[in-house]
Amino acid sequence: MEAIHMTNNQKFDFTTIMDRKGRDALAVDRLPYKNVTVQDGFSVIPMWVADMNFATVPSIQKAMTDRISHPAFGYFEPRDEYYDSIIRWHTVRNSVTGLDRDCIGYENGVLGGVLSALNVFCSKGDKVLVHAPTYIGFTFSLKNNGYDIVQSPLVLDEQGVWRMDYDDMEQKIRDNHIHAAIFCSPHNPCGRVWEREEIERAMAIYEKYHVEVVADEIWSDIILRDNQFVPAQSVSEYARMHTAAMYAPSKTFNLAGLVGSYHIIYNPVIRDRIEKESSLSHYNEMNVLSMYALIGAYQDMGYEWTDELCSVLTKNAEYACEYIRSHFHGVQVAMPQGTYMLLLDCTEWCQEHGKTITELQHAGVRVGVIWQDGRPFHSPCGIRMNLALPFSLVEEAMERLTKYVFI
Repeated sequence: MEAIHMTNNQKFDFTTIMDRKGRDALAVDRLPYKNVTVQDGFSVIPMWVADMNFATVPSIQKAMTDRISHPAFGYFEPRDEYYDSIIRWHTVRNSVTGLDRDCIGYENGVLGGVLSALNVFCSKGDKVLVHAPTYIGFTFSLKNNGYDIVQSPLVLDEQGVWRMDYDDMEQKIRDNHIHAAIFCSPHNPCGRVWEREEIERAMAIYEKYHVEVVADEIWSDIILRDNQFVPAQSVSEYARMHTAAMYAPSKTFNLAGLVGSYHIIYNPVIRDRIEKESSLSHYNEMNVLSMYALIGAYQDMGYEWTDELCSVLTKNAEYACEYIRSHFHGVQVAMPQGTYMLLLDCTEWCQEHGKTITELQHAGVRVGVIWQDGRPFHSPCGIRMNLALPFSLVEEAMERLTKYVFI
């Protein structure tokens, strides 16, 4: 389905409700809760797994279909246009300087790249510092690969902004002899877009204790309001030479089903070792169509589409946060600065109503609001909610929650 050009100030279509049933969409064809079903009469509103319910930018489909028109799909090498598109994207959008194709390497996925980097930085059984709440993918992949997670909790300040606890970070690094950290920017699931001085302070601690850094920056294009993404590698020479940064167009353009991420690594020694580690499976190889999808995404139309997307998501997040604060007494939520996810803290509501977080989550699912359990993200009484869908569905979800769930 191609995006429809609009007659108002919005050029692309972020309002049409796509019918994704039977189109291999995890978000709508599967429920994340066992033994819970949607009651008759309620449509499914997918607000859980982190993909978007918007048609992607038309330039992606065009780039792919143009390539499909040639009937050969044998072995290939990445085109110069692939690397040039990545360099231009980061130069224009993130003010990156000094990036060349030697610094760019393919990864099947960001998590795979994270693990390849950790396998270079660490030994099995080593401890790795992450911030909590924590992306579920970090938790499972690190445990499955023999690493121990040490969490440094983020703290909500009086303005409802998530902050790093630098004293706690330093103590955890020192006491646990940590030499590798994952730095998630923007943060998933809290939606925090770190400011330059915050990253500088974190990197100073990493440098003090010789900590190597893996920066997951897959959400770097999805920035709300007037916040500004700052690449972790840009804040100091240590950060530039001791950070492996992971990116992908998949979150921005909803391309997770195509597979295809990439790293940016400036230190040639670290880069060579990580590329060797990534190659050991003999499976970390680019797909020709995912290459063309990235090239299509990073064209001029993709820049414009991404700006509109961020505007749409800002509206959705502002509406949802205000609605939750005014209608769901006892539910805490912080306005995200980036990503399209909300993290709801339902502790007070559950205590006041004598409900468990499981009962609350199931109540939402039964009326078609398919949200996500926050506990695997280390939010003990939390719910993770995806807002990347047409505004009319966000409104409908809030109305259902008011009428049937938060009562």
